[in-house]
Parts: sequence; C-alpha cells; structure tokens
Amino acid sequence: MSSSSLPQQRNRPHDHRGLRPQGPLAVGFFGTVGVGLALLLYYIFDHTGPLPMWITAALFIALGLDPVVRFLQNRKVPRGAGVLIVFLGVAGVVALFVSLIVPVTVSQLTMFFQSLPRTLEEATQTPTFQKINSAIGVQDQLTQAINKLAKDATNPGGLIERAISAGQAIVNGLFGTLIVLVLTLYFLVSLPTMKSWFYSLVPSSRRKRVSELTEDITKSVGSYVLGQTTVAALNATFALIVMLIVGVPFPWLFFCVVALLAVIPLVGPPIALVVVSLVALTEGWGTAVGFAIPYMVYLQVEAYLISPRIMQRAVSVPGPVAVIAVIAGGSVLGVLGALIAIPTAAAVMHLLREVVIPRQDRR
Repeated sequence: MSSSSLPQQRNRPHDHRGLRPQGPLAVGFFGTVGVGLALLLYYIFDHTGPLPMWITAALFIALGLDPVVRFLQNRKVPRGAGVLIVFLGVAGVVALFVSLIVPVTVSQLTMFFQSLPRTLEEATQTPTFQKINSAIGVQDQLTQAINKLAKDATNPGGLIERAISAGQAIVNGLFGTLIVLVLTLYFLVSLPTMKSWFYSLVPSSRRKRVSELTEDITKSVGSYVLGQTTVAALNATFALIVMLIVGVPFPWLFFCVVALLAVIPLVGPPIALVVVSLVALTEGWGTAVGFAIPYMVYLQVEAYLISPRIMQRAVSVPGPVAVIAVIAGGSVLGVLGALIAIPTAAAVMHLLREVVIPRQDRR
C-alpha cells in the first residue's frame, strides 16, 4: 500500500451501517435485552412496596392542584408563591379533617363494631329474615359469625393483636400521607421543568405538536381531578345532612365512607347508596327510605346539573368506556386504579383522536 493512498482513506466518509443491528442474531439479542429491561422494571416496581402508588397519587394530586396555581399565576402571583398558598391550603384542610372528623369517626367505628353482633341478632328475629332463612338457610352461618365476632371482641389476645394491627395501619397511613404530600409539593413546583425536560427528549420537528398534546392532556386531567374531588365533597356533604336529619346510625363514619366512594366515578355513588341504606335499615324501613329517596334524587341532580357544570373543562369519556376503565383500573390497582382509570382512558382517547385517526385518514 503506497503512502499516497493513506490520505484518501482518511478522508473517506465513515459508513455507520455496520453499527445497526443486522441479521436474526442481532435482532434476537436486542429483543432479549429489551425483555430483560422490562422484567427488571417489573421487579423494581414489584419490590418497592407502595412507592409506585404514592408517586402516582402525588402526580395526579399535583395535576389537580395545578389549575389553581395557574389561576393564581394569571392574577400576577408568582408560581412559587402560588404553590405555597395552594399547598398550605391543602395541608390545612387535611389537618382540619384529621383533628375534627377522624376522632369522631374512630369513636363511631368502635361503637359500630361493638353493636354489630346485637344488630345482626335482632335482624335474624324479623319475619322477613325468617322467610329468607326458610328458603336458603343462612341463620346457622350468621349465628356462627356472630359468636366468633363476640368472642374475638372479648378476647384480650385478640384485642391486643387488633390494637397492634390498627397502630401499624395508622403509622403506615400517616407515613404514606406525608410522603404523598412531599411528593405533591415537589411535583407541583417542578411541573413546568419536568414538562420542558420531557419536550427536550422529543425531536425538534415534532416538539411543538407533542407539547400541544401534552398540555391538553395535563390540563384536562387536572380539571378532572379537581372537579371530581369537588363533586365528591358536595355528594358526601349532602349525604351527611340527610343522615343527620333522618337519624342514620353513625353518620360521621358513613360520611367518610360516602366521600371515599363518591370519588370513584359512576360506580361509587350507587354503592354508597346501597351501603348507607342497608345500615339505615337497622333503624327501620322509614329511616332507610328517608335516606334513599333524597339521595337518589340528588344523584340525578348531580348527574345532569352539578357534574356537567363542574366538569365542563375536564375529560369527556363515553359511559361504556368509563365503566370498563373503572372496573379494569380497580382490578389492577384497587381504589387508586379506579380513580385514575377515567383520566387515563381519556388521555388514550385524546391521542387516538388527535394522532392515530388523522394519520389513518391520510393513508
């Protein structure tokens, strides 16, 4: 090889095609690496306990509070000050709820379980139950359950074990609440930075379109979270007023139950109606009907007047898709999955409507 040919070889452009995976062996290798990374991520999420759920909950809470922060920003309030105002307001509401409602709820929960054996025993003596028992024979099973419950309630070992379990649950709940609040504050402060970082990973030719879609999705999800929380608060407040008027037992306990169920869209309020009506039935048919009829009327008003006005800027999902999404989300992640199912389904539908369908129409 002559020396005159060396500069020509140096100046020859590099061929990068050799760096690309070619052939079945290379494709199989990179496919195996991808599967291994997916299994590694699954292992990490499976062994980190409730941390992924805390992160998801904090992110959705931050998206729900972001519209309030942006409202304050539009009123010339700096974002940092707006985040502080909103976070202090949320922390104050949580502290007020814990200090005022939780002690009453715990007291009524204790009274509820103490009176449950006697209530069930009285219910078994009614003519209606006797007819049901003669048809399907459930009295023996209920009697065994009542005796076991009464024995456990008076067993010192069982009391100590339940006290320890309750203490652990309270500590874990407080720790989880603290983690979620801290993560919510972090996400709320860093949300614009996180979005900018995400946009920088997208090719510049698609960055504008991706940013528009992301902003639409995050705004609609935030409006949904905030709107659904408002609807649930109104629902639970109305239920509490009716329970106090008609004399439903343990109203503050079931106020919390209704509030938790009302957050779950579509299926939550009907379940709350059934649960509270059954509890009210222990006081008589008049109490049960006195609660059920006004609450059913309110659910209709909520469905056709209150919810559309509050959720007008939120996501819009067809009824069948919403029901399927809630059931699937609840099966996978429990209550949290049911809560995030509809905004997740709405985000997928928005992407299909804005990206996939136009692309198919151009073909």
